[in-house]
Amino acid sequence: MRTAVQAADRGRRATLGAFVGTAIEWYDFYIFGTAAALVFGRLFYPEVNAATGLLASFATFWVGFLARPIGGLVFGHIGDRIGRKNTLVITLLLMGVATTGIGLLPTYAAIGVGAPLLLVLLRALQGLAVGGEWGGAVVLATESAAKERKGFAGMWVQQGSPAGAVLASVMFLLVSRLPEEAFLGWGWRVPFLLSAVLVIVALVIRVKLEESEEFTRSKRNDAVVKVPVVEVFRTARAQVFLGIGASIMGISAAYFSNTFVLSWTTSELEVPRQTMLNVMLAVSILQFIWQPAAAWISSRIGRTRLMMCALLGNVVIAVPMFLLILTRDPLLIGLGLSLSIITGASYYAMLAGLLAESFPANVRYTGVSVAYQVCSSIIGGSTPLVAQYLLNISGGSHWAVVGYYMALLLVTAACVLALSKRTAVRQPEEEAAAVRA
Repeated sequence: MRTAVQAADRGRRATLGAFVGTAIEWYDFYIFGTAAALVFGRLFYPEVNAATGLLASFATFWVGFLARPIGGLVFGHIGDRIGRKNTLVITLLLMGVATTGIGLLPTYAAIGVGAPLLLVLLRALQGLAVGGEWGGAVVLATESAAKERKGFAGMWVQQGSPAGAVLASVMFLLVSRLPEEAFLGWGWRVPFLLSAVLVIVALVIRVKLEESEEFTRSKRNDAVVKVPVVEVFRTARAQVFLGIGASIMGISAAYFSNTFVLSWTTSELEVPRQTMLNVMLAVSILQFIWQPAAAWISSRIGRTRLMMCALLGNVVIAVPMFLLILTRDPLLIGLGLSLSIITGASYYAMLAGLLAESFPANVRYTGVSVAYQVCSSIIGGSTPLVAQYLLNISGGSHWAVVGYYMALLLVTAACVLALSKRTAVRQPEEEAAAVRA
């Protein structure tokens, strides 16, 4: 029998391992989004006009999201069959190899059409890796935490997103200080090559983790299923579809601001690149600071109430946010994005815990991964592409983009409410079964 101190220590180590690995994986994903907005169109799609090149760059960005459900299925199957810990080591290695490969990739000027093809391939490998990473990190952290700490454990996995964004912003701020020729020649590669060092650090932490007790108990009770994806759709189909909807803004918001807004402001609105990267860095730091506060607020007023207030509040501030961005003033742009972050991060901080509690332990890795990654593929990853397309066909008017943004928020809110109600009914039954086991 483990003592309470040993269990708490194991929970902290699991949360740290999940956070560090997830932060690095999000760093890898975010630097691709930043590079897609700033350089990939010019280096890998130079034969088309600037607007079309940007769309092609965002389409390549989306490829990573199209691969994520496949990664969720493959690694979810492995994670629910053989364990969470070893699966997360594999996903981290795969992401590190893919990201480092992008940093070494020749451009169109060097090898022609082979360059964008290789970029798409490596982006797909990134998608496979993060498709298995996020769900596994959420499951390992929340399953290893005490009941009263599960929400905070899930929040720390979500901290990986702003932490990765901060690190990505810092790296691009540093290299963007280079002269334009040096930045386009080799500077943009540095953030990608740094990934190899970061992955080694995360691996040292992850290999020392223990398997979660909930998975160990499932294995001991012969509750491990042969084909988790079949079982999850047989027993928790509604949770999968509601989880897809509940995840929409958790994925879309980050790429809306870090990719679309970054591109829009630095191109059509002519805000200096360095200025916008500074704004993005400040906003990411705000998110990292605010999410623990949101978890504390949730413990006082309830998770569902906080998430619903946050999402509906985001709807209210959507129009003011866009109007502030249109001023081209860095302080006002930062204010608009900060308003969105305060509301959006309050919802995002609690999303991991909600999804983890929505699925039975024996299919949890698969269920969480499929819901989140299918959403990322269909809706989240396409956000910059759709927003840019709406901007293009409307002659530069932002109102179509505003409508799209608000629609995503309303659908997310409806699904969060429905999933929360279903989870509130199912969870006591599962806890009683665990006590009997």
